[in-house]
Amino acid sequence: MAKLTKRAKLIRSKVDSTREYDINEAVALLKELTAGKFVESVDVAVNLGIDARKSDQNVRGATVLPHGTGRTVRVAVFTQGANAEAAKAAGADIVGMEDLAEQVKKGVMDFDVVIASPDAMRVVGMLGQILGPRGLMPNPKTGTVTPNVAEAVKNAKAGQVRYRNDKNGIVHSTIGKIDFDAEKLKENLESLLIALKRAKPSVAKGIYIKKVTISSTHGAGLTLSQASLSAVV
Repeated sequence: MAKLTKRAKLIRSKVDSTREYDINEAVALLKELTAGKFVESVDVAVNLGIDARKSDQNVRGATVLPHGTGRTVRVAVFTQGANAEAAKAAGADIVGMEDLAEQVKKGVMDFDVVIASPDAMRVVGMLGQILGPRGLMPNPKTGTVTPNVAEAVKNAKAGQVRYRNDKNGIVHSTIGKIDFDAEKLKENLESLLIALKRAKPSVAKGIYIKKVTISSTHGAGLTLSQASLSAVV
């Protein structure tokens, strides 16, 4: 049996996997257990009371976290004309049409988010097999296919997160970095949960937000108590 690392031993001694943690206590514990070698992300997994096998119960969307994600995001925009100038003015890193599509086909994708105006989808649509598997395909539900590309660029730069449930009905997202103030992490989490509530499928029955777990990049998952989230859950 492999020996536990020093950090793994610390996590095992500090974390009780059988209990639920108050949000403030959980954030403090994550900070205590961080390795410190680099600034880890704080991630959240939200178990939803949906049947992910049914398309009318799938949850998908985007929201801007009030304190951002702590990440520097590079944004590519497929558009032309006045929209291209507006996208550049809003801070887009790459703007183009067929020329940008050719770069994507060559595997040159130095960006984290792709936005497109509706008229550009004739070009973007041909890139589905490349962008889709990477989670980069623009979609109206996440606000990345829009006539207002400038606003979409600003949202992406401001810390917008896109969410989509997996096959088990769980939504995974980041809510910031471990060096964020505890209050900022809490407010980012609450903002995400409010967005998920608004996206609740009308056909979903019973308890909607069933379980919320937060973790750092290399840390243990901590289940949050519903009582500490009662204001938003």
